[in-house]
Amino acid sequence: MTRFQTLLAGLGMAAMTIPAVASAAPWQSVNARQARLDQRIDNGLRNGALSRREAARLRADSRQLVRLEERYRRSGGLSGWERQDLNRRFDALSTRIRYDKRGGGRYR
Repeated sequence: MTRFQTLLAGLGMAAMTIPAVASAAPWQSVNARQARLDQRIDNGLRNGALSRREAARLRADSRQLVRLEERYRRSGGLSGWERQDLNRRFDALSTRIRYDKRGGGRYR
């Protein structure tokens, strides 16, 4: 095997390993994630970065995710797809909190 082929084989193995390691991040419970998001909403409300309307809307979205997680669990636990869906939705809510705290969601 030439040096070039060895290098390619090594890069191929690294390319396959890195996503597996990244996806091995520990699953945070919905309760822990919701608590962190609620804390960010509370901080934004307290320091004036969020209006009451924005905070109420964000909390309603958070409660909706908890209900979705409960519905997923009723079917016998969380499948990989359901877990990914919840992660994606929580990430989107986190992004909306950040956006609204920076004034992006305010009516001007």
